[in-house]
Amino acid sequence: MKTKFLLTIITASILFFAGCKKDNYTKPNSIITGKLVYQGQPLGVRSNGVQLELWQKGYQLFTKVAVYPAQDGTYTIDVFDGDYQLIPLKGTGPWADKLDTIPIHLAGSANVDITMDPYFIIKNESFVRSGSTITGTFTIQKVNTTKTLSLVKIYIGQTLITDNINNAANAQKLASTITDITQPISISLTVPAALATKDYAYMRIGVQATGVTELLYTQVQKIALK
Repeated sequence: MKTKFLLTIITASILFFAGCKKDNYTKPNSIITGKLVYQGQPLGVRSNGVQLELWQKGYQLFTKVAVYPAQDGTYTIDVFDGDYQLIPLKGTGPWADKLDTIPIHLAGSANVDITMDPYFIIKNESFVRSGSTITGTFTIQKVNTTKTLSLVKIYIGQTLITDNINNAANAQKLASTITDITQPISISLTVPAALATKDYAYMRIGVQATGVTELLYTQVQKIALK
């Protein structure tokens, strides 16, 4: 019995000190912030839709941290001081793949904006409500010529997180119905029943290139419904 009791005490002591060691684990105290930009302007994306890769050389492995920018194109990474390489994950965004990596020497904090090469961007967007109908008007600028236009969409949502996956309603125009992308384009939708009693909603517009899954979006705008 004494032996069993002694073993119980020893086991409990091991677990206690192991727990203390885990609780005393040093958390990252450095930060990398930035945004995805084109000509200095932030690019709107789908929340958790595109991914950045942060690589660090250390010990025996070349390890990666996956980073998902917010829908306004901004990102924040909490890490330790050190030398890193940052690059957007290939084949996931509404832009041409970025082939060069961005070296970062981190000592406390760093702000790193990433210039992208989008296939298309949306400009001069505006929203007008008339009764239960909201019309979005905008123009499209072709930036990277390696892809053709697939479609444009207008979205309405109940929260700031509004995109191709998260929305209360949407409407679209296919490229085949757009004769000149440099001229103003208008798309209308009806405010859905789920938002009919709300004071406001959130709107944004997305543009999709042919063969590309993700859309490039405008920044979200708050629209009064009453």
